Amino acid sequence: MLKISEVYKSFGKTQVLKGISLEVKKGQVLAIIGPSGAGKTTLLRCLNFLESADSGTMDFDDFHIDLSRVSKKTMLQVRRKTAFVFQNYNLFANKTALENVMEGLVTARKMPRLQARDCAMEALAKVGLADRADYYPASLSGGQQQRVGIARAFVLNPQVILFDEPTSALDPELIGEVLGVIRHLAEEGVTMVIVTHEMSFAREIADRVIFMEDGQIVEEGSPLQIFENPQENRTREFLSRVCVSSL
Repeated sequence: MLKISEVYKSFGKTQVLKGISLEVKKGQVLAIIGPSGAGKTTLLRCLNFLESADSGTMDFDDFHIDLSRVSKKTMLQVRRKTAFVFQNYNLFANKTALENVMEGLVTARKMPRLQARDCAMEALAKVGLADRADYYPASLSGGQQQRVGIARAFVLNPQVILFDEPTSALDPELIGEVLGVIRHLAEEGVTMVIVTHEMSFAREIADRVIFMEDGQIVEEGSPLQIFENPQENRTREFLSRVCVSSL
């Protein structure tokens, strides 16, 4: 489904990604955890060409891509098969929830507006917001805005959804409603890569977990292995600090 090899990325003299390689299979949920500054978000953004990697390769669908020289055409083709959920929602303030979800269908997919409206309403219903279709973002809670963002992502029927810390901007009492939507997508077999600080959620939902630090993958394994029997000292230290295991 998606495989990257030896991905490097620097900002000026600061090397943020140091030879990252990973693979996500169809229907799999991959959770990426680690301390702030580990390079998790940069990695996710490189997967969708929101950032340009300095080197490395990507195999996705029928594409084999040299990340150091990607054409605009290839970027567009990959983006049409992926979707990105931002931590700060990134909704259009002057559009309703319905219009935000419709936007990609109309502009990127050239879908007729009536058909796009039906698809968008179905997506909003799926995240429990059919009754908020005509609300503008300013009239929605943070959790509701993020659920609109998730609806906007999966309405495009992407092969992979990339989540960048989808609950980090939310008040604690709103986190559960967003995680519930993501959990439902996982149950339906949607392929996802999720950067998250919610350790218990990663443990529950993921098929594979990657622990990153300092631009490198320190350890990778099943949730059981990572959270119950990590092999690396740094993984154990991190997990003990965030209080998610009995180590």
